Amino acid sequence: MAKDDLWTIRKMLGWMTDDFRARELDSPRFDAELILAHALEVERMQLYLEIDRPLSRDELSGIKALVKRRRDREPVAYIIEERGFYGRLFDVSPAVLIPRPDTETLVEVALGACDKEEAALLDLCTGSGVVPVTLACERPSWTALGTDVSEEALVIARANAARHEVTERVRFAAGDLFDAVPSDERYDVVTANPPYLSDAEFSQVEPELGFEPKIALVAPEDGYAIANAIIANGLSVLVPGGALLLEIGHTQSGRVADAMREAGYEDVATHRDLGKVERVVAGRAPS
Repeated sequence: MAKDDLWTIRKMLGWMTDDFRARELDSPRFDAELILAHALEVERMQLYLEIDRPLSRDELSGIKALVKRRRDREPVAYIIEERGFYGRLFDVSPAVLIPRPDTETLVEVALGACDKEEAALLDLCTGSGVVPVTLACERPSWTALGTDVSEEALVIARANAARHEVTERVRFAAGDLFDAVPSDERYDVVTANPPYLSDAEFSQVEPELGFEPKIALVAPEDGYAIANAIIANGLSVLVPGGALLLEIGHTQSGRVADAMREAGYEDVATHRDLGKVERVVAGRAPS
């Protein structure tokens, strides 16, 4: 950051955008807006309403610290501590995966998989809780249980349930997949965005992904182990005709769909995300 007598919001936005673009970071202007708005504790629109406001020395110091983090390729969502998903904002931290548009496909398929006014949802590998919280917001009579092995992740998930005022209908429990599920409960829909990268795939990811929890990204057996475990046990918690929906990697749909059929699921189908990738595999328990 060059020294100058006067740094305004306009000048800072321009400098940050140019700096991020020169480092070949994605969406440099958008990142600059998000980080600057976070540093100044204002909404993005407010930046433009005060575009020529001078920045104080303390503000410049805080902005500089955040710019350094982004230069180091830390994801913007971790820097500003939230991420948009399905039209809502959610808390995030390095304890959870950053919600992505791909997972909105999982939500869309879940909404279409059950036409009951009152339904019970189980979300495995829930992480930040965006899937059960979003579904509870979209379906005001649905209840949900989210499970995860990470207690730190569940702190964020519970915060998101509180943020969106669904704590009475969405609860969370710590445990490995179905270990946290009460033995007497059955569900109309089971969703999961499990770890599905292989170690080889993880070794080639972009630097930003290295900031996210590896336990939520990488699975044994070339990325299939967790999905296979969910498929093997899913029928035991589904009501007759209930749906199991799995988000999967971009090359995994055929093998996962075959595993569902072999396990006894019916009406197995794949669903594409906005990028036309087969992102979700769905199957139903026998009626």
